Amino acid sequence: MSTTLTLLARPLAFVDLETTGTIATRDRITEIAILTFDGEKVERWSQLLNPETPIPPFVEQLTGISDAMVADQPKFADVIDDVLRRLNGHIFVAHNARFDYGFLKNECKRLDQSYRSTVLCTLKLSRKLFPQFAKHNLDSIMERHQIVAEGERHRAMCDADAIFQFWCALASSLPEGELEAVVKELTTRSSLPPHLDADIVDQLPKGYGVYLFYAENRLPLYIGKSNTLRQRVLSHFSSDHAIAKEMNISLQVRDIEWIECEGEVDALITEARLIKEKQPTLNRQLRRNSEFCSWRLIDMGSGLLQPQLAYGRDLDLGRQEQLYGLFKSGASAREFLMQAVKQFQLCAATLGLEKGGAGKPCFARQLKQCKGACVGLESPLQHNLRLVEALSEMKLKAWPFNGPAMFKEGNIHHVIEAWCYLGRAKDEAEIQTLLASGKPRFDRDTYRILVKYLNRMTPVNIA
Repeated sequence: MSTTLTLLARPLAFVDLETTGTIATRDRITEIAILTFDGEKVERWSQLLNPETPIPPFVEQLTGISDAMVADQPKFADVIDDVLRRLNGHIFVAHNARFDYGFLKNECKRLDQSYRSTVLCTLKLSRKLFPQFAKHNLDSIMERHQIVAEGERHRAMCDADAIFQFWCALASSLPEGELEAVVKELTTRSSLPPHLDADIVDQLPKGYGVYLFYAENRLPLYIGKSNTLRQRVLSHFSSDHAIAKEMNISLQVRDIEWIECEGEVDALITEARLIKEKQPTLNRQLRRNSEFCSWRLIDMGSGLLQPQLAYGRDLDLGRQEQLYGLFKSGASAREFLMQAVKQFQLCAATLGLEKGGAGKPCFARQLKQCKGACVGLESPLQHNLRLVEALSEMKLKAWPFNGPAMFKEGNIHHVIEAWCYLGRAKDEAEIQTLLASGKPRFDRDTYRILVKYLNRMTPVNIA
């Protein structure tokens, strides 16, 4: 074992933490154990900690650590100097090390301290050395290598001692040089989640594309797009200690798929489509787009314009003018309009948003917050102009072509009609097939993508 340490050049610190949960940016440490090893000498240190937050019942049941046990224990701030003294200069070794390392870094960050170290994950080490086995959790490793650790499982020192014994078993049983070579490989390559096959990441393309993360049982976890696909995927795993969502992805991801795209528009539209189809658990936006509504201005006679709420199912979007906003609900549409009424001192009674008429002042007029359209102090034309100004930022762009259009990106053509995406085609035959398939349902996200990029792509009308 001393030879192993000589080749690694640094002593090892075997670390295990017990915590109140799985999110490093929110949850806290309840117990820490550090077992240091320099090739000959072993030092053990452990400490219960007051997490300054209640311990959930399921965590107490798993670890046996209760609120009563930690009530009079020191806080992490009280032991940070001792912790860093023991860890500095050592390789940080833990099972599913991303979890423990992330928690430790966040505890230090809360105290304006920094901690960085070379990290070795024994879960990854086991997967690399023993790929013939399906399970590499700590219980499976202990059973496979006849490891009997002192104390109770899911207590910090017991688990730290178990991974130390695993290391000793490897150092004494593997051919000379094999362990060192694998450790050097794992500690010099980009950090990856322990359950993710590194060979998959190596195959990721570098250009435009959409990536799909899957959890256990092929459950869609997260879908994203990038102009530099490989770099973007790896970025999820490099910042997971600081961002709760990235930590969640790292803990759950088991597989990655990807689709190479011809350019940015292709990637954006593919991403939006796949999120709606697969409903990944960690994508908050783009998931649901089944209904929407817009304001349209109606001439009520006597020159007055009044907004009327119209739902997508009743509209021919892309061909109708004087439509404002793509709201996800009637409530959000009304909230926007009421804010515009206040900001532009419009008359809610004139707009039909409150009862009024017969020359009676609206409620806002009584507070001097309306310019008086309700009592004839402002002409219909003046009121209409301010109404249009208030809604202008939400005005939907009319479809600028007489019929369907297309534009080229890379080696494909995007075919669209009235802001609806018909699909991608490589040749004239595929274009005609898309046209014959009929116009799909209007999609808010596709509209926003196409409006943003259409002018850059020099689209042409399809005769």
